Amino acid sequence: MDVDICGPSIPTILGIAQEQVHTSAAGWSPVYVQDNLGAMSVGFMLPSSKDAVMWRGPKKNGLIAQFLKDVDWGALDYLVVDTPPGTSDEHLSIVQLLKDSGIDGAVLITTPQEVALQDVAREIDFCRKVGVRILGLVENMAGFVCPSCKTESQIFRPTTGGAARLAKETGIELLGSVPLDPRIGKSADYGVSFLDEYPESPATSAYLSIIQRRCLHSSRIRSSTDFVQGLKEILGDA
Repeated sequence: MDVDICGPSIPTILGIAQEQVHTSAAGWSPVYVQDNLGAMSVGFMLPSSKDAVMWRGPKKNGLIAQFLKDVDWGALDYLVVDTPPGTSDEHLSIVQLLKDSGIDGAVLITTPQEVALQDVAREIDFCRKVGVRILGLVENMAGFVCPSCKTESQIFRPTTGGAARLAKETGIELLGSVPLDPRIGKSADYGVSFLDEYPESPATSAYLSIIQRRCLHSSRIRSSTDFVQGLKEILGDA
């Protein structure tokens, strides 16, 4: 479920940007990428991908509530919510609307530089204040992998210690670091799975390691194989 109302990128990343939401007696139908992976986003409802969404908080909150109550999700194993950066309306709405059903937790994403770490530190504070368990921290763009020679170099240097330092200071588990591979962006642009297209990339190994690590530490997950398959499109392309 894509609740980045002003920047809905999930339809493009999953290769379903041209699809539309259909309605039935049961409600809105998600757009399916695979039999076991459906998505809902405001991006499906815009006349063009270039159209700006200029909504204040109440209208955003109303749409998020509709995504939860009026979408015919069917029987779900997992509901993965993609949020924008920050601690604003979208995050507050999700916490409030799912308060009774419960939220398993949040995975926070950062990059190595200090300006990103400061934002994530605020998100950590937000999660703790509203009682959302933090499942772990992932460091993105952690080094650059040359697609030709596979060597890695630092582009965004962790001048203040990067995600490892933040995880240690806050007592959060660092699930892993994903190196910057230019083909990740290419895969997202074309809506194909990076994991399937480039299985030899160090970034693919990092993605899979993070997923498996999260599986092994979660008492709610019954089958790590099913979990990897269910999240593969999202984590592989994002």
